[in-house]
Amino acid sequence: MKAATKTLIERLDGLAPQTALVLGSGLGALASQVTGAIRIPYGDLEGFPAGGVSGHAGEVVAGHIGHAQVILLSGRVHYYEHGNAAAMRLPIECLADIGVKKLVLTNSAGSLREDMPPGSVMLITDHINWSGMNPLIGEPGDRRFVGMTNAYDADMMDRARGVARRQDIALHEGIYMWFSGPSFETPAEIRMARQLGADAVGMSTVPEVILARFAGLDVAAFSVITNFGAGMTGAELSHEETKEMAPKGGERLGRLIAVMLQENRP
Repeated sequence: MKAATKTLIERLDGLAPQTALVLGSGLGALASQVTGAIRIPYGDLEGFPAGGVSGHAGEVVAGHIGHAQVILLSGRVHYYEHGNAAAMRLPIECLADIGVKKLVLTNSAGSLREDMPPGSVMLITDHINWSGMNPLIGEPGDRRFVGMTNAYDADMMDRARGVARRQDIALHEGIYMWFSGPSFETPAEIRMARQLGADAVGMSTVPEVILARFAGLDVAAFSVITNFGAGMTGAELSHEETKEMAPKGGERLGRLIAVMLQENRP
């Protein structure tokens, strides 16, 4: 057993969540919805990566949202921090080890559509791995050939649509394109992404989807739109804008996820 898995089991003290969330930039407020919260800094979990991006807390938060048991990874490590696409492999494997079956991923992203402005929430229905990186490079054996036709779980997507409809939450849908970062995209790259069919761009999530499918987890993912893509408005992009705008869509996304959990507890 991994040392981090052992520590998680001990600190969870009988809590056995089957759903986990990964919170992106500016979305840490979702953790405030957890009652009876058990908080475990990443530094207490051997092998968990220490991120260096402002807006990411770097802790595990476990407890309840309503009657549903949940475990959150508040903060992620990105490929651009250390050049390691598999940086989140151990945390995701630990989630699978403790019995998690479903993983909900969230991120902040740039919109490529005029009808999806900052503050919007987008359900990711598929992705384009433009970075060319893959967290399974170097993995021995045939398990590395993970099918991605159904990378995003159809039942989880349908549940999100149903909740959004019943709660009157505006939910866009689209394809997310992963750029490696950390520099933002150029206007030419945004024009290319639009021509290739992307609806939003960002610097995370895709490696975690691949790792989660490798670990046998069902996946749903959402983007909170924080800006329009480069060249669409003429304004320069910044991480400060991401941190400022993410909580606005994050509140809407938090309500949606909370109801999803309640309807599919534990």
